This record gives sequence, C-alpha cells and structure tokens, in this order.
Amino acid sequence: MSSSYRTFPESAVKRLDKEYLQSLHNKRLYLAVFAAVLGNFNFGFALVYPSPVIPALEAQPSPALRLDQHTASWFGSVFTLGAAAGGLSAMVLNDRLGRKLSIMFSALPSAVGYALMAGAQGIGMLLLGRVLTGYAGGVTSASIPVYISEISHPGVRGMLGACPQIMAVLGSLILYVLGKYFGVGRPGSCRGLVLDWRWLAVAGEVPVLTMIVLLCFMPNSPRFLLSQGKDDEALRSLCWLRGKDTDYAREYEQIKDSVRKQSQRISCAEIKDPFIYKPILIAVGMRFLQQLSGVTCVLVYLQSIFKKTSVILKPEYDAALVGLVRLFSVAIAAVSMDKAGRKILLFVSAGVMLVSNLTMGLYIHFVPPSQNGTIANKTLVSSANLPAEPTNYITLIPLLATMFFIMGYAMGWGPITWLLMSEILPLKARGVASGLCVVVSWLTAFTLTQFFLRVVDAFGLEVPFLFFAVICAGNILFTGCCVPETKGRSLEQIEAFFRTGRRSFMR
Repeated sequence: MSSSYRTFPESAVKRLDKEYLQSLHNKRLYLAVFAAVLGNFNFGFALVYPSPVIPALEAQPSPALRLDQHTASWFGSVFTLGAAAGGLSAMVLNDRLGRKLSIMFSALPSAVGYALMAGAQGIGMLLLGRVLTGYAGGVTSASIPVYISEISHPGVRGMLGACPQIMAVLGSLILYVLGKYFGVGRPGSCRGLVLDWRWLAVAGEVPVLTMIVLLCFMPNSPRFLLSQGKDDEALRSLCWLRGKDTDYAREYEQIKDSVRKQSQRISCAEIKDPFIYKPILIAVGMRFLQQLSGVTCVLVYLQSIFKKTSVILKPEYDAALVGLVRLFSVAIAAVSMDKAGRKILLFVSAGVMLVSNLTMGLYIHFVPPSQNGTIANKTLVSSANLPAEPTNYITLIPLLATMFFIMGYAMGWGPITWLLMSEILPLKARGVASGLCVVVSWLTAFTLTQFFLRVVDAFGLEVPFLFFAVICAGNILFTGCCVPETKGRSLEQIEAFFRTGRRSFMR
C-alpha cells in the first residue's frame, strides 16, 4: 500500500503506542464535537416541538392561534420542507463558508424561528417559525456530520459519528420532559396554556446560543482549510485537535497530499468519474432507503398507530418510551461501530426492522378487530380518539414490534447513514453532495407523511407496514452489494479505494 494513504500504520494501531493514545484521547477534539452536535440537539428539540404544543393550540381561546385539523397537520409537517430547503442551501454554504461557519450560520434562522413562535400572534407566525427552525435543521444535518468526520481521529470516528443522532434523540427527550413539566396541553386556565407553549419556544433558544458561543473558540476542519489554500491555519487546527505531543505533522502531510490531488470545485464533466458518482449514489441511496423504511411515519403517527392497535400504554408516556429506546439503541451503535464495523450493524439493523414491520403488518391483517380492540381497520385518524376496548395480551405484539423497529433503526440505519455520508463522499464534492443527501431525505419524509394517511384510508394500516418490510429487505441487499466497510480507515484511504477500485486500500 502506498504510504501516502496510510494515516496510521497497522503496526501502530495494533500496538496502541503512547503517541497514538495521546492523539486518540485529546480532550479538545471531543469539545469541538460537543460544540457542533449542540446543533443536532436543537434539531431534535425543534422536530418534535409540535407534539406537546398542538393540543395546547387546539384549545386556544384566540381564533387567530387556534389550530384545526388542517392547520395542525401543516404545523407538524412544514418543518420537513424547511429542512429540505436548508439542505439545498448547504450545498453552497458548506463549500463557501466552510463546515464550522455553516453550523454557526444555522443559529440565525433557528433563533429567529423560536422567537417568532414564542411571540406568535397568528398561525402565519407559527408556520414561519417552524419553517425557519426546519431550515436551520437542514443546514446542520448536512454540515455537522461532515465537520465531525473531517476533524475526527480514525480510531473514534465511528463513535463520534453517532453523536449527532444521540444528541438529536436527547433533544427530543428534553422537549417531552419540559412539555410534561410545564403542563403543556393539560387542561387549565387560558393564561396557563398561553404561557406554557410559548416558554417551550424560549427554551429552544438555549442550545442555539450555547452552540454559537462554543463554536467561536473551535477550529475549522483542516481538510476544508487546505482546500482553501490556508495551509498554516490548517496545520494549527490539526495540532489543536490532535495535541502538540503527537505526530500530527505526518497526518497533515497526508491530508495535504490528498487535497492536492483534487481541484477545489467539481465540474460537470467530473461527475462521470466513478470516483465521484459512485460514493454520491451510495450516500443518496442510503438516505432515500432510510426514509422509505418508514421511520418518520412511525414517529409522527405513533400515538395514532398505538391507539389503532389498542396498545396497553398511556398516551403521555408513548413519546418518552420511544425516545428512551432510541437513545439506548444509538448508544449501542456508538460503542459498537469502531469495533464491530459499519456493515454488520447495517445488516442487523435492516433485519430487525424487516421482522418488526412484517410482524406489525401481519398482525393488523390477521388479528380480527374484535381481538385487537379497534372499531375499523380502514381509518387511522378517526380511530385515534376512540376509547380502547378492554385490554388483550395479544396487543403486546404491536407494542413490541414498534419498539424493536425503533431499536433496529437507531442502532444502524439511523446514525450510520449520516456517518457513511460524511466518510465516503470525496472532498471536492463533500459540501454539495451532503446537501443533496439532506434534500432527498427530507423530501422523501415529507412525501411519505403526506401519503401515509391516504394509503391507510384506502387500503388499511397493514399495507404501509408491509411496504416498509419490503424496503427493509432491499436495505439488506443494498448494504451487501454497495456499501463499503470504513471501520478504522482514514478518509484518505476511503478516497483511494473509490479512486482506484483497489480493495487493498481498505485493508
């Protein structure tokens, strides 16, 4: 193997010499990652903001703020359109401003969005606030994984690459806890309802402001700085991230050699090069299949699905339980990625989701309404407010199937798709292609959530779950045929693999 692609020789990795450990355990690296993933915390917080707020707004005495079924659905889903727009703009921002400044830029629309929702005097301000927080989430979704991947040590890049998903789930959990603590959506005085949901928006400003303050003291990505011709600044950045007592200069020369082989901007003619289009197709395909597996629909309509199947669970604990399962599963993925590898977790994840979706679809199809406690098998929305029949132990099946589905997703196809996106994309296309992945992801999510209810009304609840099961089977095939194993490989080694097609670079 050419030495230019060996950031850390195998002998050094196996011996775990003192210098390697110093570089691996440099606390400044983890501080930089923490500062960046606060953007994902905010993303998770903003994504589920409507969950406790919609009931409060539906009970609003003011007609200007009161939500009906139509406006409530838009209040929940318009976030994904903003996220798609954010991913689209990140295609430019990532290469113009850089990864760190793009993340910092996202704080502006996020802060304005929360301010609009906190001081909303009408539905228009609420929707605009949701669009702006969604836009910020789209920018951070495209920028943070790339930033973390480019600053991370190869030995912990898998673990750190799972941190964005962990923080997003944690942000959702904190939102649910605050909603329960503040009493959002509970019966009470009109004054209490107004104050409660507005204060949740104010609380959303805290991680945004903390993120932008911390990032002011963090370095930019050495790879981005080198691509901009800022060699001295890139060397200082890598020294800060790895530690002065390490051989960071050697890694710097190898990164510089890799950057030198690529022009700063990608041309239309270069897209035909397999080195460019293959990793882009893999990354975009993974984002597309991830959403088609049904995770967004399950999370958005979770309470209605549980009510439809008469799951033995109090509604106020639904979201919290799901969040805890997701957090536990993402944590498993974080500690396993750099040991077991990416592909094995993707296989296990897709397999668990396949069995879970298939179990749910077959349960709904074969268990008579008299046993699962539902009134009809055709309408999801209308049955959401119907009282459940006396419980039956067989209703534990959809509960367990849903929990295993979310667990399977969170330990593989959730965090690893974002990590692989940032690992396999070539440097010259990394900014544009990561934005493209986010656009594809959120447009797919928006389309699925809009058509989910229509399909249920027309064909029954089992049809979407059986469709999701088929997609999960496709995920297994896609992983086996298209996804490379990147565990323990430097970004330069991964680029060399796609450039030459020689698997020796990945050994």
